Amino acid sequence: MSQRKPYPSDVSDEQWALIGPFLDAWRARRVSVAGRRGQQDLREIVNAILYQNRTGCQWAYLPHDLPQKPVTYYYFAAWRDDGTDAAIHDLLRCQAREKAGRREDPSTVAVDTQSIKAANHVPAATTGKRCG
Repeated sequence: MSQRKPYPSDVSDEQWALIGPFLDAWRARRVSVAGRRGQQDLREIVNAILYQNRTGCQWAYLPHDLPQKPVTYYYFAAWRDDGTDAAIHDLLRCQAREKAGRREDPSTVAVDTQSIKAANHVPAATTGKRCG
């Protein structure tokens, strides 16, 4: 990581210890047409993505001390499109559950829905409400 002042959204050392090797393996599998591997600091790429996600800024408005939009968005889109972001999410979720003393995957799911509000002249059968 560079010598910049950290942002609150930056990845912690503990988090990076989990996802860093995963992203290094991802990079090792990807070679450019010219036969090169990416030279970007993947931790800084993740920090830029997390900053954008947390602040909601436009990609072009990333701070000057983080990788800029073309590079950051390239990795964001590549990880989104090939499922790497979902795999990282699953990895972190499983780690958090285990740390909390729970099984890796949930055994029960609770689904809560809200009733659809409709005018009284709308037939109940079309609103999703139970009749009777």
